[in-house]
Amino acid sequence: MSEPLSRDEAFARIRLLRSPNIGPVSYAHLLGRFGTAIAALEALPDIAGRGGKTYQAAPEERITAEISAVRKAGARYLFHDSPDYPALLAQSEGAPPILTVRGDPARAARPCVAIVGARNASGAAVKLARDFSLALAEAGFTIVSGLARGIDGAAHGGALAAGNGATIGVIASGIDIAYPLEHADLQERVAREGLLIAEQPPRTEPLARHFPTRNRIIAGLAAGTVVVEAAPRSGSLITARLAGEFGREVMAIPGSPLDTRSHGCNQLIRDGAVLVQRPEDVAELLSGFDGTPRSSFREPQPGWITAPVLSQPDDGPCDVAKLLTLAPIGVDELIRQSGGSASAVQLSLLELEIAGRLMRHAGGRVSLSA
Repeated sequence: MSEPLSRDEAFARIRLLRSPNIGPVSYAHLLGRFGTAIAALEALPDIAGRGGKTYQAAPEERITAEISAVRKAGARYLFHDSPDYPALLAQSEGAPPILTVRGDPARAARPCVAIVGARNASGAAVKLARDFSLALAEAGFTIVSGLARGIDGAAHGGALAAGNGATIGVIASGIDIAYPLEHADLQERVAREGLLIAEQPPRTEPLARHFPTRNRIIAGLAAGTVVVEAAPRSGSLITARLAGEFGREVMAIPGSPLDTRSHGCNQLIRDGAVLVQRPEDVAELLSGFDGTPRSSFREPQPGWITAPVLSQPDDGPCDVAKLLTLAPIGVDELIRQSGGSASAVQLSLLELEIAGRLMRHAGGRVSLSA
């Protein structure tokens, strides 16, 4: 079990993550290389300088204000190495190093299943989502969803009807903002009886770019994802694809080919998702899930916590910038082509990222920033 964080180190971790060009991967590398966020913050200007830019970390007063807002909202921070950080989420690629939460994190320690689908869902699909959630919650599962209109709201409502608080809501805004407004009471009830999770700082409005990152948390928390009804290219399909990449079960309820809201589910089944028609199908699939899904999506990718980090401060960087273009390339391929050690390549990438010259993509790929 990790040692309790000091107040100064907790403050530094929040400040490190809120600083420019710091994401989950660079955060993990910095902690691995320097041991503490305090030391990493001190090193940031020098690292960025080697990448060709000047650098200034997030202002301390901004972090102080954020912490006050979290407390005012009745929430708290959950760090990646906290004993109650969700175990499955920690294994997922790009897992958030810091979450803000309201409610009981123990909800995530139970077997979790994500139930997602269309915002403009049909009445039949809404009833299915509610019935599936109620039955699965009564069977001992925690229902994970995104508090959106339609299927998400029905999933939370069904789980709450079980009376055991077996639901987790993941939002794309700050922990103190309800979205959509008509779900404000539902969001409050999820926080009070279950668990409410936000990655964004408090007072952050739910922008379009936040929803895909919200979806990766939903997929990462659950052993499996059920798509009830979804159109092609919907956010629900993004969640399902992420679940497949994380090595989790992907399930879909089939629908009529005459209804465009069912085309996404039918497409998932065609592409390898498991067809489910009853809550018992989901329970059977996920009971005793051992990490080997029956659905035939992509192989699981390594999570940020398990990925190689810069733990050897005497490793110098190597020149990989000349190998990079705007087209994403795998880090493993960069290591092979450069001839440098993994640590040296990662350090060079870190310098470029903090300087704002590098973008990270899913699947452990990187490119130059546009």
